[in-house]
Amino acid sequence: MTLAPPRPTAPSSTPSARFPWAGLIAIAVATFLSISGEMLPTGLLPEMSADLGVTESSIGLLVSVFAFTVVLTSTGLTHLTRRLPRHLIVVGLIVVLAISAGLTAIAPTYELVLASRVLGGLAHGMFWAIGGAYAGHLVPRAQVGRALAVAMSGGTLAFVLGVPLGTALGQALGWREAFGILAGLMALGAVFVYKFLPPVGRGTAHESTPEPVTDAVPTLVEGTAPPAGATVRRRRLPKPSVLGVVLSCVITAVFMIGHYSFFTYITPYLVRSTGVPEQGLAGWLFAFGVAGAVGLGMVGWFLGARPRVSIPIGVAVVGLAVTGMLLFEGMLMPSLVAFVLWGVTFGALPPLFQTRMLQVAPERMRDLASAFYTTGFNAGIGGGALIGALVLDGAGLDSLPVLYIVVAAVVLVAVLVSDRLLARRSARPAA
Repeated sequence: MTLAPPRPTAPSSTPSARFPWAGLIAIAVATFLSISGEMLPTGLLPEMSADLGVTESSIGLLVSVFAFTVVLTSTGLTHLTRRLPRHLIVVGLIVVLAISAGLTAIAPTYELVLASRVLGGLAHGMFWAIGGAYAGHLVPRAQVGRALAVAMSGGTLAFVLGVPLGTALGQALGWREAFGILAGLMALGAVFVYKFLPPVGRGTAHESTPEPVTDAVPTLVEGTAPPAGATVRRRRLPKPSVLGVVLSCVITAVFMIGHYSFFTYITPYLVRSTGVPEQGLAGWLFAFGVAGAVGLGMVGWFLGARPRVSIPIGVAVVGLAVTGMLLFEGMLMPSLVAFVLWGVTFGALPPLFQTRMLQVAPERMRDLASAFYTTGFNAGIGGGALIGALVLDGAGLDSLPVLYIVVAAVVLVAVLVSDRLLARRSARPAA
């Protein structure tokens, strides 16, 4: 097999002024609102539990119901609406999320709160299936990592501001008022996104001329100088393949199971095991979110160009940080350090997982691959919250970090093995 010399890739020389900041920030705003709505119950477990007359594990299951709705519907709804204008769909989905949050605020019973969460899950799943691919449509493949870091920064800001402020509002005014305020912000967000998010379609510049997996593409993604041999450069980025998408989605799902089996119940853990005063919860959650923003910034700065190295290191550090949370129970300052370290690494990992998935996804199936990724991601969230509820009611609160540590170890092995497998498949000569 004869390899053609690497051809110049035009989009790589695009001036930074042409980087679609306005559109990506609009996606970030939508992401912030969507994640804030999904995760707000985690900061208001005691208040919602007392008012609705159910256990804290039942409130945690509101996260599971939201996520499982995403799992069951996102791919199908994305496929059914594939011919509709993506811009209009994104705006409409934010409106539906606003309605869901408003219904949650006024629902008189737990069952009706559950129903409002199902409505929110329908919109959230479609948004995430479309949102990640939307950012990819706005930039060439070499800039996907940077674009995702900007677009998905809203998710990190949701942990920095959304969940902590929602928790503080819920404690000061009531959990219903917190959801009501969120609903109003979502309505304003829909107007903002409508104005600033540029329309895209299958006929956009970066979609109409798919970039073949030449030797130049891995060089651009890795952010290194072009090496002399084409063969070496091909090994750095696996060829786009369905297998690569499947492995990425499965690994992401398993990691999210571990994370949300613990994080969904982080409020009672911080209070009862770590010893954080209830009035200090918002501050701790804010510190976690700020740490996540630092991790996300690291993705945009340098980690996003090297997901093959960054992901296993990040997973390993998460395991160590949660181990520190377990070992330092009752000691506030060491626990805070471990908690912040956990926040930094978790802030980096979701965009890294998604960057890797989009790198290995065939161009023709980016939207569908994003839908599968969203399904896997939310299956992990819902499964984690459900498993965490079972562990909480059974083995107890202190078993949750142990479960997370075990899952992180499994994911680390899976990442290394799958990356090796994809590299070997890419190195095989074409028939």
